[in-house]
Amino acid sequence: MKVIPTAIKGLLILEPKVFADNRGYFLEIWRKTNFEELGITCDFVQDNESKSTYGVLRGLHWQVAPYTQAKLVRVISGTVLDIAVDIRKGSPTFGKHVALELSGENKRQLFIPQGFAHGFAVLSPEAVFTYKCDNYYNPASERGMRFDDPALGIDWHLSPSEWILSEKDKHHPSFSDIEPL
Repeated sequence: MKVIPTAIKGLLILEPKVFADNRGYFLEIWRKTNFEELGITCDFVQDNESKSTYGVLRGLHWQVAPYTQAKLVRVISGTVLDIAVDIRKGSPTFGKHVALELSGENKRQLFIPQGFAHGFAVLSPEAVFTYKCDNYYNPASERGMRFDDPALGIDWHLSPSEWILSEKDKHHPSFSDIEPL
């Protein structure tokens, strides 16, 4: 597996080795020993999958202690713009984000440690998005912030007229109003 560091410590782009031939392909998504060699010692306990259409924008979300989550995210089919925002208190990159295109074609994964807000926008007609979590979903600990807050400066690669949002995501507080993790 090829590891590509990002501008934010701990946030890693992972490119699995793909074995392809005329029958199709095979790749390992997760192998505990390989990830431990990279210093990733998560005990993943829950896998999630979502299917969305073009323009769906989900985020920016996280969970507070004791339910904070690290995630390993990837796209099975389609293309998304994946966003991770550092909300770790005292971090030198607090408030900075990484944007990465994940697709069924490039097979890239993003490892998002605890302490990040996460979201994605669907750039293809449809996308199937999956992620492993090292803690269980807990609705009472879920938090969010405005995906379009100018303080974050995120280019979602969609025009505002194309955004398809949940009611919840339309009403999150601004970045300046969140409590860092």
